[in-house]
Formats: sequence, C-alpha cells, structure tokens
Amino acid sequence: MAETAPAAALSPAGSLTTSDALLRKLEWQIIRRLDGLLQGDYRSLFRGGGVDLADLREYQLHDDVRHIDWNVTARLQVPYVRQYTEDRDLTAWFLLDLSGSIDFGSADVTKLAVSTAFVATLARVLTRHGNRVGALLYGHRVDAMLEPASTRLQVLNLLTRMRTRRRETVPGAATALADLIGTAERTLRRRSLVFVVSDFISAPGWSQALGRLARRHEVVAVRLVDPAEMALPDVGLVTLEDAESGEQLFVDSTDPGFRARYEAIAQAREAELYDALARSGADTLELATDDDLLDALLRFADLRRQRARLKTPGRFPAHLRSPAAGTQGVLA
Repeated sequence: MAETAPAAALSPAGSLTTSDALLRKLEWQIIRRLDGLLQGDYRSLFRGGGVDLADLREYQLHDDVRHIDWNVTARLQVPYVRQYTEDRDLTAWFLLDLSGSIDFGSADVTKLAVSTAFVATLARVLTRHGNRVGALLYGHRVDAMLEPASTRLQVLNLLTRMRTRRRETVPGAATALADLIGTAERTLRRRSLVFVVSDFISAPGWSQALGRLARRHEVVAVRLVDPAEMALPDVGLVTLEDAESGEQLFVDSTDPGFRARYEAIAQAREAELYDALARSGADTLELATDDDLLDALLRFADLRRQRARLKTPGRFPAHLRSPAAGTQGVLA
C-alpha cells in the first residue's frame, strides 16, 4: 500500500520535497476550502492592537486593563474593554510540543501527524493573507526557533524542522511545557497570536505560565488527543510503555475492573486539564486523531465568533469540543 502524504512527510528519509507534497495536498483538500468558508470573517477572527476601534465588550478575567474604556464603564457601571482591528500584519507563533508522547496513535494516525497537518494548514492560511508565522520547537528542551516570515517556503521550512527535531528527541526525557511557554514569554516582544500545540502531558507548572502568556498575547491552546487515552480497548494481554520515560507495564486489558479504573483516572485527568485551560484564559481547540481537520478548524472559527457575540470565556463549549467525524482524507 502506498505511503500517505502525512506519513511520508514525517518519515526519517523525508526532505523539503515530501513537506512540499504534504502542503500541496493540504492546499488542495483543506486550505482552499477553509479560505473560502472564512472569507470576510477572517479579520474578525483575529483582532489585534491597531488604531481602528472594532468593538466593545464586557471586561473578562485576564483582559489587559489598559484596554478598558473608562467613559463607557462609567456610564454603564460595568467594566468594558475596547477591541481594535489589526492595522498591521499579524504575527503568529506556533509553540510545538514534539516530545515522545506525541508519537502515539491507536489507529493509523498519530498525534504528530495531526499536529503537522494543523500547523501546515494554519500557517499557510495565515501567510496567504500576508501575515508572518514563526515557531518554537520543543523536544526534551526548547532546541529550535524559527524567526517569523510570510512566505510559502517558511511553511515548508517549519514542516521540515518539525520532522527533524522529532527525530532528535532524547528518549526518557520528561516533558516540561513550562519551559516552552516560559521561553515564549521572554522571546515574544510584540503582541502576537500564539498557538500552543501539545497533548499537555507534562510536569506541573505549565498552566500558570500559560495564564501569564495569555494576559499579554492572544493564545490558543491546541490540545492533541487519542481516543485510547480515554478508554482502554479490550485487546487481551498487552504491554504498555510510557513514551517518555520508557517504563513498561504488562496488563490484562480483558479485565473490566482494570479498564474501569483506567477510564476513571483518565476522566479525572481530563477534568483537571479542562479546569487548568479554562483558568488560563486561553481559547482551547481539541484535535483528536479520529477527528476531521476541516470540521475542527470550522468549530474553532465558530468558537471565536460565539465568544465575540456572547462574551463567553475561553473554554471550548461542550458541543464544539466533541469530534464530529473521523479523520479521513489527508490524514489517512
């Protein structure tokens, strides 16, 4: 069977040529359609610190107090903040977690393939509108930075860097997302759109750093997840291995009691993760390995429009978090 485009782009033998093949496939199947569906809504999805007033809305936790409109606040007795239309090119940064757990996928699609397709799609959509994209790449430490640029070649370089850095990741190294986010805090001077792409399987401390980053920048936490992380399937006797520490555990997955305990622990971690993301003030987009990328990105656009219209908090509404379809097309 022929190798699919995402798998080819992530293979050790890959090159800029295979990255170009993946990007061409995404441009044909997703990016052009996404551009057409967003159309005039594009600018309203990404508002920045320009000089043209775009809207007023009630103050929310983590909003910059410098944007409070004191005249409106005094009249209505409720704090209101100004939102501005970006009057210059947008700069977007991708903070990319390429640690060992990103390689996991219970079917044909890994979290790394989903991350690659998402980054390629969003980066190309942004650069097609003349905006600049850059990246910080994290394996077992922050070991690469791609300065912002606005060309198609920049997107290809980013995809190639993702593949190369993933191969160089040191097995057994624990993930500390706080290091990645903290580096972004120190590096990003101008207010930017920041995508933190990770499965958020990490040592504690990242949520506080994410909250600080969200107070200064427009932050979207892109959470990568696989269905098997939530419920262990009945596949008999199986050896489970921690992708980062290398620790192995031999388990009997036919035991309903063991599967129930596994699911309970997964649900507890899920609740803790959602709470941490909500408290950070960042928008949250969930991408599952069995999800449809175009549908997920349209859900993201719906989220941002709903937040602007209904003044909702950053946590993804439940009906938008749920995947609508299997990941097919470019990922399979």
